[in-house]
Amino acid sequence: MTSVNPFNISDSEEEAERNPNDTDDTARSPSGDAPGPPTGNPFSPPADADAPTLLLTSNRTSPSGEGISVSAVVNSSMAGSAETKVSVDIIAAQLLRDQYILTALEFHTELLEAGRELPRLRDYFSNPGNFERQSGTPPAKDQALAPGGPLNRAGSISTLDSLDFARYSDDGNRESDERVAVLEFELRKAKETIQALRANLTQAAESEVPSQERKNFKSSPEIQEPIRPLEKRALNFLVNEYLLKNEYKLSSITFSDENDDQDFELWDDVGLNIPKPPDLLQLYRNCGTPLSSPRDTVDVSVEVDYGDLPGNCLAQESQKKPDLSQQQQTEVVQELEYQIGLLNNDKQTLTQQIKKLQSEIQILKRTISSPPPTTLDLGSQNISNPSSSSSTTTNTSSSDPLSVPPTDNGKYLDIQGASEPETDMDPPSTQNTSQTHPQPQPHSKLKSQPPVQFDKPNRKLSPAFLQALLSFCRMCSDSRLGAEVSRIADSEESVMLMLGRCLPHIVPNVLLAKREELIPLILCTACLHPEPKERDQLLHILFNLIKRPDDEQRQMILTGCVAFARHVGPTRVEAELLPQCWEQINHKYPERRLLVAESCGALAPYLPKEIRSSLVLSMLQQMLAEDKADMVREAVVKSLGIIMGYIDDTDKYSQGFELMLLSLGDPSERVVSAVHQVFIPAFAAWTTELGTLHTALIPSLLARIEKLLMQGEHGLDEHKLHVFLSALQSLIPPLFAMVLQNAPFTSRVKLRGDTPAIEVTRFPRPASPLQDVSTIIGSREMLSALLLLYDNQLEHEGTTGWDSLLWVVNQFLPQLIEIVGRINVMSSTCVHEFSRFFWRFCRTFGKIFTSTKVKPQFQEILRLSEENVDDSEGNDILTKATVPIYATGVLTCYNQEEDRKLLVGFLEDVMTTLSLSHAPLDSLKASFVELGANPVYHELLLTVLWYGVVHTSALVRCTAARMFELLVKGVNETLVAQRVVPALITLSSDPEISVRISTIPAFGTIMETVTQKELLERVKMQLASFLEDPQYQDQHSLHMEIIRTFGRVGPNAEPRFRDEFVLPHLHKLAQANNCQAVEIKRIDIATQLFEAYSALSCCFISEEVMVNHFLPGLRCLRTDMEQLSPEHEVILSSMIKECEIKVENRGMADAQGSMSIASSLVGEDAKTKFLSKMGQLTTSGAMLANVFQRKK
Repeated sequence: MTSVNPFNISDSEEEAERNPNDTDDTARSPSGDAPGPPTGNPFSPPADADAPTLLLTSNRTSPSGEGISVSAVVNSSMAGSAETKVSVDIIAAQLLRDQYILTALEFHTELLEAGRELPRLRDYFSNPGNFERQSGTPPAKDQALAPGGPLNRAGSISTLDSLDFARYSDDGNRESDERVAVLEFELRKAKETIQALRANLTQAAESEVPSQERKNFKSSPEIQEPIRPLEKRALNFLVNEYLLKNEYKLSSITFSDENDDQDFELWDDVGLNIPKPPDLLQLYRNCGTPLSSPRDTVDVSVEVDYGDLPGNCLAQESQKKPDLSQQQQTEVVQELEYQIGLLNNDKQTLTQQIKKLQSEIQILKRTISSPPPTTLDLGSQNISNPSSSSSTTTNTSSSDPLSVPPTDNGKYLDIQGASEPETDMDPPSTQNTSQTHPQPQPHSKLKSQPPVQFDKPNRKLSPAFLQALLSFCRMCSDSRLGAEVSRIADSEESVMLMLGRCLPHIVPNVLLAKREELIPLILCTACLHPEPKERDQLLHILFNLIKRPDDEQRQMILTGCVAFARHVGPTRVEAELLPQCWEQINHKYPERRLLVAESCGALAPYLPKEIRSSLVLSMLQQMLAEDKADMVREAVVKSLGIIMGYIDDTDKYSQGFELMLLSLGDPSERVVSAVHQVFIPAFAAWTTELGTLHTALIPSLLARIEKLLMQGEHGLDEHKLHVFLSALQSLIPPLFAMVLQNAPFTSRVKLRGDTPAIEVTRFPRPASPLQDVSTIIGSREMLSALLLLYDNQLEHEGTTGWDSLLWVVNQFLPQLIEIVGRINVMSSTCVHEFSRFFWRFCRTFGKIFTSTKVKPQFQEILRLSEENVDDSEGNDILTKATVPIYATGVLTCYNQEEDRKLLVGFLEDVMTTLSLSHAPLDSLKASFVELGANPVYHELLLTVLWYGVVHTSALVRCTAARMFELLVKGVNETLVAQRVVPALITLSSDPEISVRISTIPAFGTIMETVTQKELLERVKMQLASFLEDPQYQDQHSLHMEIIRTFGRVGPNAEPRFRDEFVLPHLHKLAQANNCQAVEIKRIDIATQLFEAYSALSCCFISEEVMVNHFLPGLRCLRTDMEQLSPEHEVILSSMIKECEIKVENRGMADAQGSMSIASSLVGEDAKTKFLSKMGQLTTSGAMLANVFQRKK
């Protein structure tokens, strides 16, 4: 659904602006005292016709009864005496009012054929709603319904191709032939309209240069006539065609880009109904011979508005009826001359009125500026001086309407008038008071400059002779540019008028790379110009100045728009700038839409608050939801943030919250980043003022997180959780600022010079300046003073009466801790997100708050003590995500010695408690994974594990051995060699066999990640002792763990270790399993071997190892699976067959590989040649066909 521009004027208004004379038939109809046209005019009504008043005033009759034919209506419309003319618009209105629809339609057709389209009939018959059958719909104004109701609608011209004939199939009110007749009529009118538009478009393109200007160029051949748009487009087409034919492809591409408004593939785009001329080569060869005119034309040298004249069909009739008689042409010219005479009379009357008013203004100015005695003296001098009789003062000139030169609002000095002594208003030649005591005038006040005086020659030449003599200077003021040059502005307003007229002609001729230099000129003119329509045109030029403005150019335009807004005020910003933004909202270039998005934010402070919170907000919301460009949506989010900083309509809170959620769910990271940097801080500041930050905004986000956890029992949507939690994290600084501003000690804050500076590490690094607490508070000095009182209040005075902090402690924190206990501890993403949230929360609220308010609540829930070791309910919380989030999010906030000891003790207690209670170790593993990602905590974690290595309980030692597997991947090899391997070797000689087995995964991980040969040899020896020591031959669980470890680390381990150690021992284990008497153990070993061989089959294995170990091991495993699992036996057989084929064809594959390399090179060469040939193609279809022709 397309958006509606609220600033667009209606179609009727636009039509009235484009053709102001189309609807003037009634207004311009001469009254009884107006002189009539010549009697020979074919378009004037005959004198002996009947008066049309009978038709216009008669009672309404049914169309089915006494109908009036079109000829009668037309005859009646043309009736009247030579002094009385009835407007065709009145006749059309009467026909529509009386529901003579078919008569009106025929009347409309005849007017169209005569070239006099009537807007009333055009609007009526082009509106499908007038012909749609509706039930219960009241009639429109001035259009009463016929007895049969509204007419059945026929498909409009614009939708003729998609007309649904089925909707008319069951209509009994109209016969099928009537529907066909209407459709045929519409089709015929559509074709005629298209043909007329084509002709009018070509004619408009040809006649853009005024006829008077063409006369000047004909009279002065040395002055070149400026190129017309039609000529320019034709030459562009021929030049591009020449470039393509002569292999100038890059030049053609560049030329097409510079003329992006023209389609070089289609000649009809140049001008409709114009035959294509020869190419440039033919034109050059035939330049000496004159070419015949491509079409017949009729030259009519009268400049009047097309829709003004009853005989305006001349241009069309000249082509339709080339054999027009001389008499008819003479009559048309007489009618035109009559109209010109009327217009000249009106012009003279208005000119006299203007001059009279100007003279009165001048008299008032002179009366105000000069004292009365001086005025009298000057008047007497003017009377007594005979030499000044040819020049008159302002008072005397007012009596002569021809003594004032043509002016533009009375603000121009006419240079051409200086050569006409009779019509020039010369300055007084006598001395006056202001001339005897000259004072410097300000440069900016042009109106106060005295008139310029020239010496008069003491000659007696006639004015006509002087005029003819000066005509040899070859000055030209008849053209547009000549008229501008001949008039010099003498006031600020006239300068603005001149710039408003000239800038639209200057801008298209300035290079695109330099158009930003015009921005100050355009803005200044748009700001000071008195005409609203000209200002709108200039602002339209500003927003369309550059096709795809870059960052710097957009900044210049935005800076100018802000300066414009500051100067003109909110009303003009709303009326003039916002419509320009609306027009560009769906522009095809993202840079232009980006300019709109940035403009909405930049202009927000200068708009009326009602517009800011309604229209601008809706515009940005539409762009956020519909625009496909990431950079546009990013700018929209930033502008929305600015809007939130200025909005004061409390009803818009819910809309702002929905916009925040919508933008947070955007797929682009840069958009989401802008939300956190700009929108959320601004929105939080507004909710703080409303008092809804902690009562509505934060609780809404918490409720959405809880709902998400309830819905995600079978699969949590981690992306949505990240969206809500990141928004909550961005609200921590505004929440802390609100706690400080609502504290009991705010009244005691005093800014002193000795206030200590805030530590650099006191707060987490903010994502943007808007999330800096000092920026929210106002200054770092104020924040420092508040922090001192904040820490003192928490440490000594308590939180009594501190409602905002009590809400954080008693409602916000408990709800967060409850949510943490419900997330899946196996989800590393969720654990990481909540850990980062609590870390930023604790660092923002400070160490005292964390120690006295946060840690006690976690410790009360976790309840770590020796008495709770056998308490299943107490240990259940230790298996949840509360443990890793408390360890990594709260206990790591501060890195001092006592904080590290507290973290070590907590992890040791958790490891001991979980081990002794045989609980799952997932929470402990999540803690190690999260902490192990930061190398700062590696030593601390190794300390915790060493505590487990030397623990008295075998269960704790087993847990420590398994934790080494998680820690090895992130620890550097030095720590592995010095701390990890010694601990594992110690555990591998543990008295308990379960502890020794627990070390195998860690040894396998070392073989997978470490590259030091000595270290690998030590691990290899330890694993070999597990496999070859007789005491472990019957250890089923040990063999299971070794096979599982080999399958996990084998594909990533060193190839030599895999070929020389892993595969041979797997072969031995498979052989031994064939002799296993216990079926359950045999199935377990066979299943693990199948998983291991499946993983290792993807690796590259040498032919020797394949034959000696891999294939024999698979065959042994197949022997087990034939008896235990037939479905696995089928898979193993196919694996064995595939491996045997690989071994047999290894030599053949090498030979084929060398041949395939050579063939691929040949194929690449052929493909390269073909693509290079295709790259030489142009847009011409003939050249495309030539590519595939055989060379001769």
